[in-house]
Amino acid sequence: MEPSTYKRSTIVTLLLAGTFIAILNQTLMITAIPPVMKEMNITANSAQWLTTVFMLVNGIMIPVSAFLLQRFTTRQLFMSAMGIFAFGTLVAGIAPNFETLLLGRMIQSSGAGVMLPLMQTVFLMIFPIHKRGAAMGLIGLVISFAPAIGPALSGWVTEHYSWRLLFFIILPIALIDLLIAYFALKNVTEVTKPKVDIPSIILSSFGFGGLLYGFTAAGNYGWFDTNTILSLGIGIFALILFIIRQIQMEIPMLEFRVFKYAIFPQAVLIGMITFMGLIGAETLIPLFMQNMREFTAFEAGLAILPGALITGLMSPITGRIFDKIGARWLVISGLTIITGASFAFTNLGPETSFTFITMMYGLRMLGLSMVMMPVSTAALNQLPSRLIPHGAAMDNTMKMIAASVGTAILVTVMTTTTESAKGQPDIPYPDMHGVNIAFIVLSIVSLVGLLISFSIKNSKTSEKEPEQQQSDAV
Repeated sequence: MEPSTYKRSTIVTLLLAGTFIAILNQTLMITAIPPVMKEMNITANSAQWLTTVFMLVNGIMIPVSAFLLQRFTTRQLFMSAMGIFAFGTLVAGIAPNFETLLLGRMIQSSGAGVMLPLMQTVFLMIFPIHKRGAAMGLIGLVISFAPAIGPALSGWVTEHYSWRLLFFIILPIALIDLLIAYFALKNVTEVTKPKVDIPSIILSSFGFGGLLYGFTAAGNYGWFDTNTILSLGIGIFALILFIIRQIQMEIPMLEFRVFKYAIFPQAVLIGMITFMGLIGAETLIPLFMQNMREFTAFEAGLAILPGALITGLMSPITGRIFDKIGARWLVISGLTIITGASFAFTNLGPETSFTFITMMYGLRMLGLSMVMMPVSTAALNQLPSRLIPHGAAMDNTMKMIAASVGTAILVTVMTTTTESAKGQPDIPYPDMHGVNIAFIVLSIVSLVGLLISFSIKNSKTSEKEPEQQQSDAV
C-alpha cells in the first residue's frame, strides 16, 4: 500500500499547486489595474480586459476540457496546460506594452482553464467513493482561497513594488510544479481518443465565449449597449446550435445527458448561486471600501483575507463531514449562514467598520465552505466514471457563467439604483444605497438557493459501478 499512497499524494500535491496558481490569476490583476493604467497610459475600460479576458478564455477552455481529458493522458494534459500557463506568465511579466500584456493573460488562461476540470476528474478517479468528500474538500480550499488571496497579494505587491513582480512570484512555482510533474506524475484517466469535431469546438467557443463577454460587457457598459446585445445574441444562438449538435452526436464533445442523473441539475444550480455570491461579494465589498469609505486597496484585500483563511481551513473538514453524513444538511446549514450574512450587508453606511465587514464576510465564507464542494461532489458521485469529465466540465462552465451573469446584474443594480437615488433628500449617500440594494438582490438569490437545497436527497452512496471499483484500485 505504501507506494500507491505515495503516488496518490504526489498527484494530489501537483494538481493542487498547479490549480491554485491558475485560479489565483483570475483575481490577481484586480487591484493592480491602476498602476498598469498609469505605466501603459490606458483607460480603465481597456485595463479591465486584463481580468475579463482571463475569465473569457478560461470559460471557453473549460467545456473543451471534457474532450481533452478523453483525448490525452493525465500527464500529457497537465504538462501541456502548465507549460502554456508558465509561458503566458513570462510573456505578461516582460510585456513592453498593453497588447503584449493582454496576449500573455490570454495564453495564461488557455492553460489555466483545463486545470480545474482535470483536477476534479483525477481526484474522483483515484479516490474511492467514501473518501471523495475529503478529496473534493481540498479542491474547495483552492477554489475559494485562491481568488480571495489575489486582491490582498496584488494590493500589497503593487503598493510596495512593481505590478510585474506578481507574474514573477507565480512563474517559479509553475516551473517547479512542471519539473516535478515531468518525473512524478502518472496517468490515471482513461484515454478513449474521441474524434475531433471542429464545428463543436467553434460553436462552444462562440457560445460560451459570447455569453461570458456579453454579461461582462453588461456590467461595464450597460444591458442595452451594442456590444452587450450583439455578444449575448451570438452566444445564445451558437449555444443552442452547440447543444443540438451534442445531443445528436453519438460521442459528443460535451455530454448534456449528465442533467438526466438524479440531483445533478439542482446541485449545479446551487453551485452556480453560491459561486455567483462569492464573486459578487468579492466585487462589491472592495468597491464599497475603496470608492465609498476610502480604504486602501491593500486594506480592502485584507478584509477579504480572513474569510479566505476560514474557507481554506474548513473545506477539508466539511469534506470529511460529507463522507460521513452526505450533502443535504451541510448544504442547508451553509446556505442558511450565507443568506443571513448577505442580509447583514444590506445596511452599509459611512459608520460601517472594517471589523464588521471582515467578520460578516468571514461568516459568509464559513457558509460557503459548507456548500461549494459538498454539492459538487454529491452531483458528480451520481455519474458513471465515463461521464465524470463531462460532469466536472459542465459544473465548472456553469459556475463561470453564473459569476459573469451575477457580477453584471449586481453592478447594473448598484449603478442604476445610485443614479435614481441622487437628488432624493431621504437618501444622503446614493452610492452606498446602491451597494445595499445590490446586496439585497444577492441575499434574495441566496435564499432561493436555500429553498432549492431542501430538494437535495442525501446522496451519500455506498454502491459502486464496476468501472468505479476499477478506478478506486488506482
